[in-house]
Amino acid sequence: MAEIVDLDAGTVFVGGGGAGYGTPQVLLLKYANRHGLIAGATGTGKTVTLQTLAESFSRAGVPVFMADVKGDLAGIAKPGGGDAKLAESFAKRAEQIGVTLDYQGFPVTFWDIWGERGHPVRTTPAEMGPLLLSRLMGLSDAQEGVLNIAFRVADEEGLALLDMKDLQAMLVWVGQNAKDLSLKYGNVSTASVGAIQRALMVLQNEGGDLLFGEPALELADMMRLDASGKGMVNILSAEKLMNAPRLYATFLLWLMSELFEQLPEVGDPDKPRMAFFFDEAHLLFNDAPPALVDKIEQVARLIRSKGVSLWFITQNPADLPESVLGQLGNRLQHALRAFTAKDQKALKLAAQNYRPNPDFDTAEAIQAVGTGEAVTSLLEAKGVPGIVQRTLIRPPLAQLGPIPDAERAQLIAQNPMGLKYAKTLDRESAAELLAKRAETAAAEAEAPAKAGDDDLWQMQPKAGRGRRYDPSIQIPAEKPRAAPAARSRASASDSIAITFGKSLARQLGTKTGQALVRGVLGSLFRGK
Repeated sequence: MAEIVDLDAGTVFVGGGGAGYGTPQVLLLKYANRHGLIAGATGTGKTVTLQTLAESFSRAGVPVFMADVKGDLAGIAKPGGGDAKLAESFAKRAEQIGVTLDYQGFPVTFWDIWGERGHPVRTTPAEMGPLLLSRLMGLSDAQEGVLNIAFRVADEEGLALLDMKDLQAMLVWVGQNAKDLSLKYGNVSTASVGAIQRALMVLQNEGGDLLFGEPALELADMMRLDASGKGMVNILSAEKLMNAPRLYATFLLWLMSELFEQLPEVGDPDKPRMAFFFDEAHLLFNDAPPALVDKIEQVARLIRSKGVSLWFITQNPADLPESVLGQLGNRLQHALRAFTAKDQKALKLAAQNYRPNPDFDTAEAIQAVGTGEAVTSLLEAKGVPGIVQRTLIRPPLAQLGPIPDAERAQLIAQNPMGLKYAKTLDRESAAELLAKRAETAAAEAEAPAKAGDDDLWQMQPKAGRGRRYDPSIQIPAEKPRAAPAARSRASASDSIAITFGKSLARQLGTKTGQALVRGVLGSLFRGK
């Protein structure tokens, strides 16, 4: 029997045939960074195929990232074969395909935005940027423009946006200085600032604020190998995250963008530097503005030269934009059902994406394949698309399905990433720096005011001393003073920052005051 993975030849065995099937299907690792598609209706075996490929990449020394949207990928950490009925079924398939099943587990790191079922995974508003944040909050074009101004000013003023409160404080400052900023950057509507603050509050209520903070995720911590040379399998717990599909999609897009921006060019490596699986890929494009779709297409087209292999998992290829679908050279199509005229049209379009096989009709084959089977086309030598074949997907080597919570917790506790990411850091950034500026401005504004009050005290008749200053008491004509008028002129020229600083400094006097400011300032601006 053949080995499942031949590392010397740089290949990954995907599936085979036997009677009624085509030639064995092999993924060439040097063309894996031409990306791939795993599609098919619910219950046709997409998740098993995803796990099979993830195992193959890990065995080849390629780190993997994948989102666990149903909670059933954690079993990859344990050897398979424990379920007797499933083991018998897999043994028959392995015999038919002609491979040896060598059950084994794989190195796993669990991640979770909420920090409940994995190590916390965080980024900063500065790293995510205004485009993805606007998508995350569903902002209008005008509101996105104001958010861009806030980021621009923060950069120019050296105000680091590291967490949610930094962004909120920066938006308050922008709203307070809207008139001055409008002269330099264009219209800054306080109504738009208020709408952004409300969107941030909604995001915070959904738990999205846990995504923002430090220490931010470092890609190097995902791109690791274990002692045996297997690539780390990074699993993002997404069962809860799927309840906030916009947050899920935005996080995955950010992670892909970070890979694109941080990794150096490597051309066409012998194997990918990392394999990235987008489950429920249609969520990446739902309600996405054209600018964002263009960015995804650009990244998908260019990230291959960074050595990253992208795999999109969805029910129907039509869920993906044509511009993105055209970048996916390796395709594994599980069964599609054509119950309606629309389904039949989608089926025909899916079949047209494959290089025809004279032995069968591709559209009929896509309807006829059973669970665990697929219609496949993998890139051959020189990157030429392979002729479409009916293929039995090889069985996975690790356990299928979830693992007990106790075992998961033990794996999380043993992973060294816990020492780095478990505790949140809160260093000095925009919120603290703006608070200090406000306190300084308030102190400077109160100093001349206090000096002026002392002068007026001295000017009171003796009979008036011992009481509050009474403006009705006449000041002797022989002692005119210019200080009040001068102070009035100074007061009239007070900047917006000083005026704002007086009230903000009083609120920031106590910890309770800080919480009050964060809770109340978002509602100061009403509008959109």
